[in-house]
Amino acid sequence: MDVGETKCSFKYGKPPWIFRGRALYQLHLVKAATIRACIPKEFRLVEAFGYTLGGFFLANYDDSPAGVFDELVVIAGLIWSPPTSCAWAAKVLVNSKEACDHGRKEVGLPSQVARFSKRITAVSRKPKTKQSEFLNLIGMKGGFSDPREQVNVQVTEIMGQASKDTCNVNLTTFVPALDINKWMGPAIKMSLPSFSGRTEYYPDLLKYSCQIDCRVRVVHPAKVSEPSPVPSNENENKQCSEIHSCNTPPVPSNENENKQCSEIHSCNTQNQATKEFMDNEQNLTRAVMLSKPILALEFSSMKMQVEAPVVVSNYFKNSLATS
Repeated sequence: MDVGETKCSFKYGKPPWIFRGRALYQLHLVKAATIRACIPKEFRLVEAFGYTLGGFFLANYDDSPAGVFDELVVIAGLIWSPPTSCAWAAKVLVNSKEACDHGRKEVGLPSQVARFSKRITAVSRKPKTKQSEFLNLIGMKGGFSDPREQVNVQVTEIMGQASKDTCNVNLTTFVPALDINKWMGPAIKMSLPSFSGRTEYYPDLLKYSCQIDCRVRVVHPAKVSEPSPVPSNENENKQCSEIHSCNTPPVPSNENENKQCSEIHSCNTQNQATKEFMDNEQNLTRAVMLSKPILALEFSSMKMQVEAPVVVSNYFKNSLATS
């Protein structure tokens, strides 16, 4: 594979970049036909029986080059990179402008600024049973009587002056302050290789890797739901009326009016194309998030080291020549 060096962000410093915090890594079965359009044509999707493995990575970083921030990575699916496979992100949402800029310009990610609204409610304990009493006797009471809390995370994508709710993520977690003796799972080291690029800010294809050290345990999958539709108001109706008026101009009487109408039509066509692209992107994100979950892993005491991405230049030519 021939690769080229990438730039490094002055604010982030030289790679590797270190992020510390906790995360939920949830894997979903995603219909291959749904996400194939967002995968570059050079790639071959890893699929079986019409499905690929996608999902999301929801993280809260308490220490990073951009400071404290939240991140939601929507993983469209897996693509072949012999002898293994790599993830492809359909969308990355962060509540840090600096993290968004770095993701776009340095890592080639489809990053977008978003708002993360969190609501925490207590969950009542489960009643004791003979099974839980027996487990309590042998020192394994953990999952039956530990205090828990329900965390609702609403992610709202911010697009210029407008905003659009992307999804609601509901997950049940143990209360950290009251659960200091809870076993948080084994300590592991893992690598998550990914491809990126082919965006407005980084047209080249890139490959990078995240090295993760953490404690990991299997948890109940988070419930993902669509946001409630926002009813239109009088101002929006007025705006729609004005747009309709612009779309149906009066018959021109001279050359200047002809030119003006042509410019209006061109502008409306561009706006419509942009809207369709954003709607398709939004629909893809929701399709992945709302697909069937099969496994959820909680990463705690997490240290994630992100290596500098490299430009993939002749990889596909070499692959074809050797295949």
